[in-house]
Amino acid sequence: MNLGWAMPLALAALAGSVWGWWGLAGSVCVWGMAVLLAVGCGRWRWLAMLVVAGLCAWQVTEQRVGTLPEGLSRQDVTLAGKVTQVSEDQGLTRMRVAVTHCAPREAGLPSCDALSRVRLSWYDAPPLQVGDHWRWRVRLRPPQGFANGYGFDYAAWLWREGIQATGYVRDSSVTQRLSAASSNMRDTGLAFLDTQGLSELATRWLAALTLGASERLTQDDWDLLNATGTTHLMVISGLHVGLVASVALVLLRLLARGVTPGHWRLATWPWWLAGVATLAYAGMAGFEPPALRATVMALLGLWVASGRHAPGPWQAWWLALLVIVVSDPLTVWRPGLWLSFLAVGVLIAAWQGRPAPRGVKGWLWALGRSQCLLAPFMAAAVLIGFERLAPVGPLVNLLAVPLVGSIMVPLGLLGWALAWSPSLAMVPWGMFDGLAQGVWKGLTLAAAWLPVWSPPIWETWPLALIMAALGAVWLIPGLVGYLRLWASVSLIALAFVLRPPGIAPGRVMVIVHDVGQGQLVELRSATQRLLFDTGPRYGSGFTPAESLWPSGRRFDDVIVSHSDRDHAGGVETIDEMHHVARWWGPPGMPVGIATHACRRGVGWQRDGVDYRFLSPVASDVTRSDNDRSCVLQVTAGDQRLLITGDAGSDIERHLLAGLKTPLTVLVAGHHGSRTSSSPAFVARTQPEHVIFSAGRDNAHGHPHPEVVRRFRRAGSCLWNTATDGALRFTLGVPVLRMHPVRPPGGVEGACIGVESGD
Repeated sequence: MNLGWAMPLALAALAGSVWGWWGLAGSVCVWGMAVLLAVGCGRWRWLAMLVVAGLCAWQVTEQRVGTLPEGLSRQDVTLAGKVTQVSEDQGLTRMRVAVTHCAPREAGLPSCDALSRVRLSWYDAPPLQVGDHWRWRVRLRPPQGFANGYGFDYAAWLWREGIQATGYVRDSSVTQRLSAASSNMRDTGLAFLDTQGLSELATRWLAALTLGASERLTQDDWDLLNATGTTHLMVISGLHVGLVASVALVLLRLLARGVTPGHWRLATWPWWLAGVATLAYAGMAGFEPPALRATVMALLGLWVASGRHAPGPWQAWWLALLVIVVSDPLTVWRPGLWLSFLAVGVLIAAWQGRPAPRGVKGWLWALGRSQCLLAPFMAAAVLIGFERLAPVGPLVNLLAVPLVGSIMVPLGLLGWALAWSPSLAMVPWGMFDGLAQGVWKGLTLAAAWLPVWSPPIWETWPLALIMAALGAVWLIPGLVGYLRLWASVSLIALAFVLRPPGIAPGRVMVIVHDVGQGQLVELRSATQRLLFDTGPRYGSGFTPAESLWPSGRRFDDVIVSHSDRDHAGGVETIDEMHHVARWWGPPGMPVGIATHACRRGVGWQRDGVDYRFLSPVASDVTRSDNDRSCVLQVTAGDQRLLITGDAGSDIERHLLAGLKTPLTVLVAGHHGSRTSSSPAFVARTQPEHVIFSAGRDNAHGHPHPEVVRRFRRAGSCLWNTATDGALRFTLGVPVLRMHPVRPPGGVEGACIGVESGD
């Protein structure tokens, strides 16, 4: 292939991936006509671009079409497939499965034949191996996650991993292992590692660094690597692949010199076999994007070094991007792809046209210069992709990159070369173990010195743009020194003068977060930050509250309406991660922390906004936990918000006595259960907007269809976090507008037509 075509074809692959994400409907005919036109005009480059774009679009479309139909959500399904990834955590096994058969157990349900990849949870599972074939009875649901517009997006992660459904093994008694996994070189190597006398840390890191087994790394490993900006060190990338290619070539050329001493310099087979060794090593690591990119560039390097035509470095860059996107178009949505290619692109731009460094001093200077140029670009990319920064990263990488790449990786590979004699292999591996312990301690100290930092959401993009501009100032050739310095100082000063968008007095911004089947409402005025409820805690121990804000946020007030786990599940998380000035809860009801009592009539004013509890009263101590919920009314100007927790219809009758109506916004009681939102309450309050804080496909059927009909008859705009995601609005503005994270899909103008849970 002419490498001059690499860039247009890579751009076509990217365009095709986006085209498939948007959907092919209505554009296939246009694509076909364009193909015929390109053939008729002899425009072969255009034809190749159209074919590549169509191929990528088709692969992405297959992923979209194969998503589990909504009608099969929470239905029993018979599923068979091959286990492709396994992880275990406290009795819970999570696995990815390549589906070979899927069928609903009841007649009349939609087909799931198009499913190709799912993610399952299995409690108390038997020992599993990658490559095992099993048949299970499972319950699945479409790939989805919390939609809050920030933080980790689980649904987006499932999408870019190609997972079309998630679920759990329903009945272990009817499962069946169809066939056991066949052994391969990688699994054999991992099993061999486990039998050696290495520390657990060294075993994990050796598996990740030399065999690409990143699944062996623990959460503690990932947390430390993320906090120090060194995650890239634990994936097989250009350094590892290039080292394997170089060593293989040297050994093969030495072999050629011994076999054919007269004309060994002209022999081509060492170059070909070195390329095969490079492909084999990258294949053992699973051809992840960094390894695949490095493999393409290493193969081109071998081609050039053997005396063939030398392509430019940017041609190799575009070719690697083309190969990766065509092989898996979903990588376009993976931040790791762009981090990898950005790093290589910056290095190409920094060193193109410059002489190669010479001597130890020259290489040390080159390493320092490369790290300094990479740091602002990589920080900007990580900030956009992961909403965090590791301030200590640039300094740590100056030491960790040469230590890991130039010493630990060669030691690890040397141990494998000597694996035929375990006692010999333990010599380099023992040195690797000692270095791994030292690196771990050093990274721990660095992370404690300068912890990972997550800026506020509003600051993410401005900071990223400033850092990218700072990197460009030093990367662009030809700038006079004093201009670089002046521009750098100006950009750094700009970062320090950034100010958050203010909230005017008399207004309060409200966010009803998407936390699944539970409730968590955030209220912010000019100087106050308040939470009403803390969200649920799930059986796995996960709380959505831990993913909503970076650690260290300050909340003036946190109100826990009552002790149910879907409202008080995040109390411990918020208490550990953040600073809370004042906790509120129902009198006499334990909610996991000491609280002030939220009795009727207690309230305060701040920033021109009135906060007042309307329930419970002293006599409610004999009522159920739900009916003792804290009920909060927030008034900003002539607009009113009411949050009732899980209070039922009896409490609603008492509320009407002191409640100013109509309401502007009502967070519906008990997630839309028919025990709340009685006909009299709905008729009297006449809320303009009603928000149901409920989980998608929840087992309770919230919101109840009868409740939905009541509010519709009352003319309310209906919203549901299960379908709309988090909902944001500002109370106290002339015209209140609701801002859902997901695009509205209703038929009532500015309102969404909420469907009930039945």
